[in-house]
Amino acid sequence: MFVLPFAVLVGVSLLAEPTAAVPSALPACEKGTRYLELTADSPGEAHEVCIHPGLSTNFFFDAKLAHVELARREWFRVIADETGLALVPTVALGDGERVPLKVFFQDGAAPAGVTFTLVVHPSEAERQVEVTRKPRTLASYREGEQQARAEARQCQKEKVHLEAECAGRMGLLGLLAQELLGEDGIAAKNITLSVTSRPGNTLHSIKALSYRSDTGRLEDGRKVVRLVVKQELRNTGTRLWTPAGAVLVGAQGVEWKALGVWPREPIPPGEKRLVGVEVEMTEEEARGTFTLKLWGQDAGTAEFFDGVTFP
Repeated sequence: MFVLPFAVLVGVSLLAEPTAAVPSALPACEKGTRYLELTADSPGEAHEVCIHPGLSTNFFFDAKLAHVELARREWFRVIADETGLALVPTVALGDGERVPLKVFFQDGAAPAGVTFTLVVHPSEAERQVEVTRKPRTLASYREGEQQARAEARQCQKEKVHLEAECAGRMGLLGLLAQELLGEDGIAAKNITLSVTSRPGNTLHSIKALSYRSDTGRLEDGRKVVRLVVKQELRNTGTRLWTPAGAVLVGAQGVEWKALGVWPREPIPPGEKRLVGVEVEMTEEEARGTFTLKLWGQDAGTAEFFDGVTFP
């Protein structure tokens, strides 16, 4: 057990080992504040929370903490005070890896503690989790309502785009309708020879093309472009592999989350399929060399493809 340098000391002890990593579906990650209400008769199941290396996940409680048990303490930077806890993974954890976290309260009221399972997500982390053992305040409900309205507005925008496509505005006309086709049109580049599949990949790149479209929009005075990587991938494994998400990783470790991965059809063992990934960034940012990181619907080792460049 070690002692953290705060006025009220919170002990953090080490569990022997995290639970064995078993491939399973990744949990849904809350984009805003996540609210968790505990009751005296709450079941003792572990609540899954998304984490990601280098990103902070903050826990806030309405009671003083007695102590915290965190498996693999050496993997994290931990900051704690009387009623809060911040965790930042500092090592490159495997996607889908699960780490137990137990928090115990001082006052002895029920429930005496809460259990979490920290799940390593390929690109996201839940940034704030608020845990209460009593009814939420009116302000808290209002904040949640505002968050829900913002998410509803975003869904409405996405619905408009989908309806536009279903109404026949597809292909280049669809790009024009969505203001994604600038004066420079679409540029293409064959990157088959430069893209390499990392050792240990289940998927191997057979052919790769990249595309760039000038959207005609500016972000802080800089041109914004849409980028697509299209690969023909062969599944060399023994199980179906179904695309779920992707990020582009730059030379300095900066990540750009994919706007979409298409199609979401499974790739049977021994067969090959075309998979496209779309991202958006500024024209200056798009000039580097990237690593494409793909992950499937089942948690496990991600697929890495180095040497991705754009026109």
